[in-house]
Amino acid sequence: MGAEGDSDGAERGTAVCDAAAAEAVGAERLRRFLREMQGIRRFEERAAREYAAGRISGFCHLYIGQEAAAVGALGATEVHDHVITAYRDHGHALLRGCAPRAVMAELMGRVTGSSRGRGGSMHLFAADHRFHGGHGIVGGHIPLAAGMAFASKYRGLPEVTLCFFGEGALNQGAFYESMNLASLWDLPVVFLCENNRYAMGTALERASAISDLHRKADAFGMHGEVVDGMDVCAMFVATHAALARARVESRPTLFEVRCYRYRGHSMSDPAKYRSREEVEEQKLADPIARATETLLTHGWATAEEAEAWDAEASDAAADAAEFAQGSPEPRLEDAGDHVYAAPLGWRPDEATWPHDPATRARG
Repeated sequence: MGAEGDSDGAERGTAVCDAAAAEAVGAERLRRFLREMQGIRRFEERAAREYAAGRISGFCHLYIGQEAAAVGALGATEVHDHVITAYRDHGHALLRGCAPRAVMAELMGRVTGSSRGRGGSMHLFAADHRFHGGHGIVGGHIPLAAGMAFASKYRGLPEVTLCFFGEGALNQGAFYESMNLASLWDLPVVFLCENNRYAMGTALERASAISDLHRKADAFGMHGEVVDGMDVCAMFVATHAALARARVESRPTLFEVRCYRYRGHSMSDPAKYRSREEVEEQKLADPIARATETLLTHGWATAEEAEAWDAEASDAAADAAEFAQGSPEPRLEDAGDHVYAAPLGWRPDEATWPHDPATRARG
């Protein structure tokens, strides 16, 4: 979708969503999309605060700036579709049915978390909502997406699998193998490459022989397309068409979703590989501001409504943090539970837990 929008928003200096896409989305859906993006933004900002305070440890990859990609795409899915993503997964989990409390508790490693405190930031799951993670190995989940799509087709079910990954995964062999099989076997899968331009910190142009990543679809005879990942309406329209292609024709699609993250790759990344001026320039196309301005321009919402929704999002994030802080951590005795479908039955003893002071004292 292009960047052309309604003139009123442009005259006020605020970017708006693609005009045709906004009309296709409509008032009620765009109102919901804005609230979902606000919810993710405020949740991620609160997660950053909790990380800085030492209540979240390990890796933590924030989705701030990229909200439109997941909100628009998942807004086009049906409840029986499957979703799988990489480690920048908080927003996808929230959209796919994980409660803010459960996600924040998982970030803090608490038993009330969506993965019972076993997975942390990178491994959020909601199997009952067909959200299959949160995967930490770059590109490692792409073959799983092809496998899920194969299972749906084999069983004759009207399901589509959506697979999100960053552009850093495109140079992994697993990506090409999965693309080949998806096209060869006519699998109902949509691959969404969230191209935020820097992967872990290397500019796309320094890591990829071509920068128009959607062209890689040509090698496999599948549809490839660039989508404005900062425009929630464009994301919805493009994904809606890809889902129809998958359901009706059983053909895969590769999207190059051009988006931008405002924070570093992870909370430990100072992002010195780009300038502050570049980040501020990208914020002029902020997905939340664009959706808000589009609603105001069309008369589909008021500024007071948008502000109230944003306040609700902040309150929900604060509530999630308070809940997580008050939740218990997993017990060592239960370390073998909730890892595999059948509990491991593992329990600590003197041989397997040598760092226990009591064990050392007896040794």
